[in-house]
Amino acid sequence: MRARSLIPILLLCLWAVDAKALDISDNFTLTGYGDVRVVAPPGTVSYVDGGLGKLRFGGGTTTVHFAEGIAQGEYSLTDTLSAVALVRAEPTDRDVVDPLETYVRYTPAETDALSWSIKSGVFFPSISLENDDLGWTSPYTLTPSAINSWIGDELRTIGSEATVRWQNDFGTLSLVGALTCCNDEAGTLMADRGWALDDRPTGLFERVRLPEATEKLFGAQLLNARTGMFDEIDGQPGWYAGGGWQLPGIVQLSVIRYDNEGNPRARTARDTAWDTRFWALGARTSWQSFTLIAQAMRGDTVIAGHGFVSQTQFQSAFLLASYDWNDLRFSAREEAFATRNVGANNANLNEDGDAFTAAVSYTPHDWVRLACEFIALHSRRGEYVTAGLPYDQNDSQFQISTRLFF
Repeated sequence: MRARSLIPILLLCLWAVDAKALDISDNFTLTGYGDVRVVAPPGTVSYVDGGLGKLRFGGGTTTVHFAEGIAQGEYSLTDTLSAVALVRAEPTDRDVVDPLETYVRYTPAETDALSWSIKSGVFFPSISLENDDLGWTSPYTLTPSAINSWIGDELRTIGSEATVRWQNDFGTLSLVGALTCCNDEAGTLMADRGWALDDRPTGLFERVRLPEATEKLFGAQLLNARTGMFDEIDGQPGWYAGGGWQLPGIVQLSVIRYDNEGNPRARTARDTAWDTRFWALGARTSWQSFTLIAQAMRGDTVIAGHGFVSQTQFQSAFLLASYDWNDLRFSAREEAFATRNVGANNANLNEDGDAFTAAVSYTPHDWVRLACEFIALHSRRGEYVTAGLPYDQNDSQFQISTRLFF
């Protein structure tokens, strides 16, 4: 475990212990949870272990897992300025404990119809309409959609994001823009692994396992290769910008354009930059206890080398419905995804797939949430055949989760 990965959580612990002594207890909050699960996984080897499995768990044996522990500390420096740190303990992360977000947020008091806010540091980009719960999790299912799984796997804003809002008789119009660095490897997993469904976002200092089948496909002599995700390789900042419209209690619409402005020929001794960009569209509506969310993403990522250019086009969309009934929440999601490799002429990396997810959660008290989830996933990928799997792959995963909050 690297010492640097312990710094954020140690600071959170010291803040919590010394809050009373320093008379800052009213300004500091520490929240989090521990998550233990019984998992019946598919038989394929998970992407976490270098396989082509598209779900977090694999191996086919029902087991009990400590899924993760999450701690989020927030300290209010003033009424308008606060600092936030989010850390995770997860057994398959080599560092075990790794920060996910650390940033400061400035939100001036609203004085008229126009308001604004700014975030600076490291945080998830403002794209998801699904993952808005503690620890960048989904309140609807244990496993987010393929779109928001990929955002957690490969994207992090390391820079500043500003939002301007205008309230009027037609709702709230908003504009968001950000300048980012250190996300040059974004696109690696999309090209080499394709889409996945997982609730395990990449830690800031983590080096992510690449599929062994892809390494063999490109003639790697050594397996178990890993890549960083949040490094600056080419010295060029990236950006994203978009807008939204919200009519409270009725509808929320959003559109985002993202471009990491990566130089696809830049590389370090260990990692390679990818040029990745996409459009993301989203809509959300609620009526009484019923919520409906739709999101779509389409983009491409490019890598280049001596005499070749490889482009991977990707797209995905989902529709999620959720209903709250007293302490119970019932949710269902249907989604489809695809990638196409262009330029390197490697059809083995093309894929198509769809997935259905059903989940029920029960929250009898603020400190406990019980949930069960079933995923049925169907995918087609040429690489499966080279790895000894059927070209048409059907995987399913069932989980029972006990999440204890503090």
